[in-house]
Amino acid sequence: MKYPIAIEEGSETTAFGVVVPDLPGCFSAGDTMDEAVENSREAIALWIEAALDAGETIPAPGRLADHVHNSEYAGMVWAIVDIDSALLDDKTERINISVPRRVLSRIDRYVSARGETRSGFLVNAALERIAHGC
Repeated sequence: MKYPIAIEEGSETTAFGVVVPDLPGCFSAGDTMDEAVENSREAIALWIEAALDAGETIPAPGRLADHVHNSEYAGMVWAIVDIDSALLDDKTERINISVPRRVLSRIDRYVSARGETRSGFLVNAALERIAHGC
């Protein structure tokens, strides 16, 4: 996926600012133009992850030609950021993991008492841990 980004030029005292018009509220910055573009990749990836986690639909990238003439972005420099489409892939994949039996037994008792599944529990636990940076 190739998302157009609008870059507000920086100076000696201000960073280069980046806006992603197709993803409302998605923005980034960098001390150099190259850094601003690279940081926008991370901002887009995080925006997409948060939207997917919230059950929202991800807007398709718009055409650069459609954004360039929008007066909201007058005077900005444009670039295209290529984002790995695997970020949008919610297809379930079977994996093989090793877990001590005593731990598996505790997981199974826990999820059974709550009407959950083992897989759902492990996915949610992993996402929670990732979200908290632990």
